[in-house]
Amino acid sequence: MLSERHPRMYELFGAYFNQDYDLWGTTIPQILSCYKEVAPRKYHYQLIDEINSFIREHPADLDSAFENDYGEGFDPHLWGYTTITFLSELIRLLHE
Repeated sequence: MLSERHPRMYELFGAYFNQDYDLWGTTIPQILSCYKEVAPRKYHYQLIDEINSFIREHPADLDSAFENDYGEGFDPHLWGYTTITFLSELIRLLHE
């Protein structure tokens, strides 16, 4: 189950990157900034670890794995990202 394997990713995509994303902002940095304001700092690091783990788990099928797990409510391509560039951007923003 996604919520058990990657609880922070599940939380982020379920609550912030869904059909109501515009409640949080209109850009990836704005939306992630809202997440960072309410999530404890330790969650930021847990999320980074989960994203890195997800990337390592899917070296040959990252796009399809992301689509399968999180694509129902969010598609990074619609925002001008590939899956890897989107996940990398999240990591970069979480480090700020």
